[in-house]
Amino acid sequence: MRIRVAHETVYTYDPPASGVIQVLRATPRNHDGQYVLRWRVETSEDCRFDQAEDAFGNITHTLTAAGPLSRLSIAVDGEVETQDQNGIVRGAVERFPPGLFLRDTPLTTADANIAEMVAKLRDQKQDGVLSVVHAVLDHLHEEISCDPDPARAAAAASEALALRRGSAQDLAHIFVAACRSIEIPARYVSGYFCDPDAEEEQVAGHAWAEAFVPDLGWVAFDPANGFCPTEAHIRVAVGLDYLGAAPVRGSRYGRGAETMRFAVGADSSGRQVQS
Repeated sequence: MRIRVAHETVYTYDPPASGVIQVLRATPRNHDGQYVLRWRVETSEDCRFDQAEDAFGNITHTLTAAGPLSRLSIAVDGEVETQDQNGIVRGAVERFPPGLFLRDTPLTTADANIAEMVAKLRDQKQDGVLSVVHAVLDHLHEEISCDPDPARAAAAASEALALRRGSAQDLAHIFVAACRSIEIPARYVSGYFCDPDAEEEQVAGHAWAEAFVPDLGWVAFDPANGFCPTEAHIRVAVGLDYLGAAPVRGSRYGRGAETMRFAVGADSSGRQVQS
């Protein structure tokens, strides 16, 4: 599948900010089943724009702009060729052994409710790690309502489970926390999902998780949709949680309010997408 993505994030500052620093993890890499045909990141302001790689091998761009700034737009436009790999991730940059991804973070710490949930699922599945993680995937998709609201900050896994609803980011946090609680390495993934059945454009990017399965390696699971990622997914960045793989993360200098607006267009037909 050939997927075209047009993604814009717009910040407004009132009063104008005296300066802005943003770290972008918005550029995908090639791996088995994913080939980047073209990709461009642009900003509305004249700024310093440095490319690098973070500790996990994600491509990053550090944006530094001097003020006063009342508005800042970050636009991504690209095209990616994808193939279904049945969720198996091969050929990706791997900087750390799987054991690192057993490390808890404040967003992925399993509380008693998560531990009880995954323990029951594990007791029902006695035929290996793969069956357990699929059981977690199915349970979260069936029991937790997915909220597409991109304006709300990503929640901790325990909070989202208690509410029984959350964004794709929140469901990924619950999945990661559940896996780590039973010693299965798991990590957070940010990217895009081009839903061929969607009637409306996406309003934000997407998120899912990967778990390390013996004899298979890293396998991706999308609890928001209830299946392993397909050719409709574009994998962009990985981390221990949302904060380590967020498409845009940074700070501003100055007082006042900051507001943010997203617009994402993802299309698999090759035609122009407006966002």
